[in-house]
Amino acid sequence: MTVHFIGAGPGAPDLITVRGLNLIRACPVVLYAGSLVPVEVVAEAPDGARVVDTAPLNLDEIVAEIEAAHAAGHDVARVHSGDPSIYGAIAEQMRRLDALNIPYDVTPGVPAFAAAAAALGRELTLPDVSQSIVLTRTAVRASAMPGGETLENFARTGATLAVHLSINNLAGVVKDLTPHYGTDCPVAVVYRASWPDQQVVTGTLADIRDRVKALGLTRTALILVGRVLDGADFSDSKLYDPTHTHVLRGGA
Repeated sequence: MTVHFIGAGPGAPDLITVRGLNLIRACPVVLYAGSLVPVEVVAEAPDGARVVDTAPLNLDEIVAEIEAAHAAGHDVARVHSGDPSIYGAIAEQMRRLDALNIPYDVTPGVPAFAAAAAALGRELTLPDVSQSIVLTRTAVRASAMPGGETLENFARTGATLAVHLSINNLAGVVKDLTPHYGTDCPVAVVYRASWPDQQVVTGTLADIRDRVKALGLTRTALILVGRVLDGADFSDSKLYDPTHTHVLRGGA
């Protein structure tokens, strides 16, 4: 048997990959993070499949489910939200499976920051403005951040920031970023990107806290910060420049 770690995407059921959906349809055991994975996705499990919401389970209990499936020779679809490589907590599960000699593979999914950018209709990397995206979070109740991985340090680069799991620490995010980006720097908070109840709040570092507070958003929201969000002036990329040559196109 194999454990298939599957990224279900950001929320919309049709944003899961074809591969991920086919695996769910084929596996007799489906373990999913019920707080963030839409029920429409796991509803594609085959008739008679064991479908378990792992939101109330701890790591030992999740691994016990996998061990039981392994003993029965049943493939497992382990379904996570977004892309499992980003804040997916799959490494600790893989470590347990390695110790148990249980095979696994990973199917990527659409990450939340990409869905948020799509909701905003923005490209997060613009020539002359920002060519880097930093995916990070802040430490509130979750695991501590490693030394050096601070918002202040990332902000010094001027890169576009995608700050996860930090909507309850928005005051701290604003405080740390304002000296580097300025009070007029655009910010977008995207709540439940791609879900039917998606909400988008835009503003600046000066007023985003008040705008978010007015809507009462306290969870499942991504914070995007950077000059790319305001449609700042930027040069056309070299990709389609008629004077730019590459192996597939001669220059004008």
